[in-house]
Amino acid sequence: MIVDCHVNVYDDRHVLPLLKNETKFFRPGAPPLLADPDTVYRAMDGVDKAIVFSLRYADSSGIDGDDEITAAAVAKYPDKLVGFAALDPRRPDAMDLLEHAVQDLKLKGIKFGPIYNGVSLLDARMEPFYRFCIRHNLPLTMHMGTTYARNAPVDLGRPIYVEEIALRHPELKMIMAHMGHPWYEECVVIARKQPNVYCEVSALHYRPWQYYNILMCAQEYTIHDRNKIFFGTDFPYAGVAESLEGLRSINRMVEGTNLPRVAQATMDGIIHSNPFEHWWHGGLKV
Repeated sequence: MIVDCHVNVYDDRHVLPLLKNETKFFRPGAPPLLADPDTVYRAMDGVDKAIVFSLRYADSSGIDGDDEITAAAVAKYPDKLVGFAALDPRRPDAMDLLEHAVQDLKLKGIKFGPIYNGVSLLDARMEPFYRFCIRHNLPLTMHMGTTYARNAPVDLGRPIYVEEIALRHPELKMIMAHMGHPWYEECVVIARKQPNVYCEVSALHYRPWQYYNILMCAQEYTIHDRNKIFFGTDFPYAGVAESLEGLRSINRMVEGTNLPRVAQATMDGIIHSNPFEHWWHGGLKV
């Protein structure tokens, strides 16, 4: 089984002019950033299941999505897609939207980008949402690490802030997206010592030297074989085939050297990781 745990979904009405301006330098030769439900479904042909969510990042990345598009995608492709709600804690109606997403739209988790919404994980406004997640057995996927967006305070992407929340709320399942790059060591050591914290490798393969070091760090801290690291793409910013190939071929750059290798077991463990067995207390049937 292969699960893509990080897939964005939105359509043309959610895309603001800011998106084109902010993404023009993020990745040379990047694919078109199309992510409507039908495009997402076709792009997920190489995986068995995909976790999808929209983005409420209007003033930072230029995508002003909603949970209705996520629910529509899941309703159209229920055998493939599982939906998460999008959280912007600055909104006065944020809790109402979240309750609607979970109770009415039946979404199964939450996606939040502290760096994109300008709200720290340690901000007091986050506490009601942490408690909501615990009460409803919802995992919280967080964009951790840097971003291309100019209006996104980079310090808020530091994985180091995850530990305080993990200790304060040990029942809260937290997932650090993108291995917290470039602060991947913080990500790895926190995932290693906090049982309720996980991480995932989406949008990393196109920086292969960094990716290699991330995976070696995971091996050296022995989190690679403890159901702590999960596979994802960050579609449409990266595709399934290129993400899988980028992981499987990671050792090519060190051929002919004495540098250590990423073990085949590490790669296989990530590719065939199953978030549905670990991110929910008691698991999630899909």
